Amino acid sequence: MTEQLLDQSFGEGEGELLKLHYQKPLPMRLDRWLVSQRAEQSRARIQKFIEAGFVRVNGITGRAKTPLRNGDEIQLWIPPPEPLPYLKPQRMKLNVLFEDEHLIVINKPAGLTVHPAPGNRDGTLVNGLLYHCSDLPGISGKLRPGIVHRLDKDTTGCIVIAKSQEALVKLQIQIQKRIAARNYLGVVHGALNGNEGMTIGAIGRHPIDRKKYAVVSDESGRYACTHWKVVEKLGDYSLLNFKLDTGRTHQIRVHCAHIGHPILGDQTYSRCRKLPMKLSGQVLHAIKLELDHPIIGKRMIFEAPLPEVFTQLLTLLRRRRE
Repeated sequence: MTEQLLDQSFGEGEGELLKLHYQKPLPMRLDRWLVSQRAEQSRARIQKFIEAGFVRVNGITGRAKTPLRNGDEIQLWIPPPEPLPYLKPQRMKLNVLFEDEHLIVINKPAGLTVHPAPGNRDGTLVNGLLYHCSDLPGISGKLRPGIVHRLDKDTTGCIVIAKSQEALVKLQIQIQKRIAARNYLGVVHGALNGNEGMTIGAIGRHPIDRKKYAVVSDESGRYACTHWKVVEKLGDYSLLNFKLDTGRTHQIRVHCAHIGHPILGDQTYSRCRKLPMKLSGQVLHAIKLELDHPIIGKRMIFEAPLPEVFTQLLTLLRRRRE
C-alpha cells in the first residue's frame, strides 16, 4: 500500500506534491522542520507521513530524525483528505460569539471535549460544529475538521474554528507566531510571590503517569512559556490572568502545578487539595481571544463571559475574605 501511494505521490496520482528547500546554517530534524513549514498539519500527522514513506530528502526516503543540512531538497506528498471514519453531525446548543463564512468563535462550556478521540467518539464540539457548519468535513485532519487550537474538556471560554482551509492555515500561523493572543482567567491555590511573572519549562509526558504531562528536560519536552498576573488576592487563593506564548497540552495547568499553585478543581494536577465549594473541573476560562481576520486582515477581539460556577466561586471567596 505504501509503495503504491508513494508511486502515485511522485507521479500523476491524487494528492499534493510539495518541493521544499532547507536553507539554514545549522542542521535540524526533518519532522520538526516540516512542522514549522506546514502549520496546517499537526506534528503527529507529519510524523505519519514520514513513517509511510511520503517524504524524501534529496531523493531518499526520510526518517523523522533525518538531519537536514543547508541546500537539501525535501519532497513531501500530502495524500487527499480521508473520509471521516465515524464522525456524524449532532445537534447541540452552541454559544456562538461570532460567525461569518470564514470562521466561527464559540464560548465553550465545561465538560465538552473539542474533538473525538478513542473512547470519546461523539458528543464533542466537532460533532456539534458539523451539524452547524455543513462545509467543515475535509478541513485539516479527519477527526479535527477546522480546529485551530484546543481547550481542555473542563476549560471554558473562547475557541476559534476555521471554516475553510485557507482560514485554518492563516489562523494557525497567527497562533504559532503569537499574532493571535489568548488570555485566560483562573483561580489557583495559595498566594504567589509578586504580582506578575513568567513560567518557562518544557512540557512533555509525565515520566511515571503517562496520562499526565509535566515540566521535563528540554530534550524530553517542548518549550513552553506562560505569563501570569495577579488580578485579585482571595485569602488562601488567587485569581490570575494568564497569557500564552505557546500552546502545549495542559500548559497552564502543568505550569501552575509546577510552581506549587495548581488550578482549583483540577482533578489531574490538584486532586488532593481542599476546595472551598464543590467543583466538577478546573476553574480555568479562556476569557479573551484576539486575532487578525484570516481573510480581510481586520483585528478582532472576542470576550467570553465567566461561567456561573466561576462567578459563584469568586463571590464565595470574596465574602470569606471580608
